[in-house]
Amino acid sequence: MNKIRINVKKLKDSAEFPEYASAGSAGADLHACISGAVTISPGETVMVPTGLSLEIPAGFAGLVCARSGLSTKKGVAPANKVGVIDSDYRGEIIVALFNHGASAAVIAPSERIAQILFVPAYTADFLTVDDLDATIRGDGGFGSTG
Repeated sequence: MNKIRINVKKLKDSAEFPEYASAGSAGADLHACISGAVTISPGETVMVPTGLSLEIPAGFAGLVCARSGLSTKKGVAPANKVGVIDSDYRGEIIVALFNHGASAAVIAPSERIAQILFVPAYTADFLTVDDLDATIRGDGGFGSTG
């Protein structure tokens, strides 16, 4: 896999560095940096700190995604589905966890709560035009391809 350098600042002594679970992992696990267990009721969103801030290189973004184990076993996943960390953000990485399940979920200190992937991020020059190139699909919207 390709690698980029990410500078990490620990904001709290108990914060844990992101870690890859296997050699082929695309996302690095983020850990809850909390002093005690946090309970998330069904339908509730709780902001869970990681105790870290990152220096993401220009031209990249960090995508904070669900961990499949946490979402399938506890019904908990990031509230915004995928969080986008811009390269110029230097604040703490905080994960908004939402409980989709029918019962309360408990997040323990140091528990892996999400994963972060680093991807190229392009900006666009938006141009006003009179017409767009024609395609077979055209302006067919939701469900138009079956």
